[in-house]
Amino acid sequence: MGFRFFRRVKIAPGVRLNIGKTGVTPSFGVRGARVTLGRKGARATVGLPGTGLSYTRVFGTKRAQRSRQAPKASPAPQPENKLDLNFFQRLTTPRSERAFVDGCKAYVAGDVDKASAELRSATHLADASFLAGFLAMQADRLEEAAEHLQRAETQHASLGRHFEKYGLQMELALSITEFLVAHVRPCRRGVLLGLAEVYQAQDRVEDALACLQRLRREAPEDVVVRASVVELMLEGAPGDKRRARQVLEIAGTVDNESSAHAALMLYKAQALRTLGLHAAARDQLTAAGRRRKDRDDELLRAIRYERACVYEDLGQAAQARREFEKLYAEDPSLEDVAERLGL
Repeated sequence: MGFRFFRRVKIAPGVRLNIGKTGVTPSFGVRGARVTLGRKGARATVGLPGTGLSYTRVFGTKRAQRSRQAPKASPAPQPENKLDLNFFQRLTTPRSERAFVDGCKAYVAGDVDKASAELRSATHLADASFLAGFLAMQADRLEEAAEHLQRAETQHASLGRHFEKYGLQMELALSITEFLVAHVRPCRRGVLLGLAEVYQAQDRVEDALACLQRLRREAPEDVVVRASVVELMLEGAPGDKRRARQVLEIAGTVDNESSAHAALMLYKAQALRTLGLHAAARDQLTAAGRRRKDRDDELLRAIRYERACVYEDLGQAAQARREFEKLYAEDPSLEDVAERLGL
């Protein structure tokens, strides 16, 4: 998980500069779909209008180097830093708001401990609670993180107000897989996603599931939210047929459009298998594994492992063994593959 404070300066339609701690990087695209070019390769970002959520696929630097070079954006002056309060402003700014500003300044400067301390004294401001919660999560102070994020959730109507007042766009990046990153901004959906992460880390599965279900009601078509919900449902009640039917209802019809879609197809197949619908599970897994470009290798192996198990369920022992042998050759430590092969 990482954080980014940046100012986005519009240069031309579809072109902006992201000005942050790591320098200036140009972005090209339209609202809701953007590619940011930086030191870590190209990132294709797809936003969900009105949700406060977006997802990024990260492409390696080698691939980025092979692609056509994007035009360079004209330099733009950095906007005035509103975090630098002058003497008069400090006299007239409420104490808690000054603490919020000082916490943001400390974080931008890289002093996370000072940032956390300042923000803790301003947590009746929703934005201070939001940032304090995620900083506590990053430091593995889970109880504190839960308290801050719960407070932010109760004040969700004012989330983003103070970030906007001081010209800051706060963006939180949560890694979903090696190639998929979820970005959240100060809004109720971001808080719920953060709380779900904290609850999962605390093994509070039902609380995490409740957060994700609320998030799903906010963004019912979000494939990553749906995948997160059904994953928790299956983990919390393995072999439960009622839960399996609920998973199928949430998953719905899924096309293999991305790693997130492929993961959702994997969970759907597991639910079908729980219900004894092995042929349907096999077909779902075959479709999930058909596209390999830009897919996480670990996810693809999980799909192939599940399909090998389904072959066993269908009585196709020879085909199952071939799949397990291929998986063992790639990763001898994967699941119970060695045991299934009698090694």
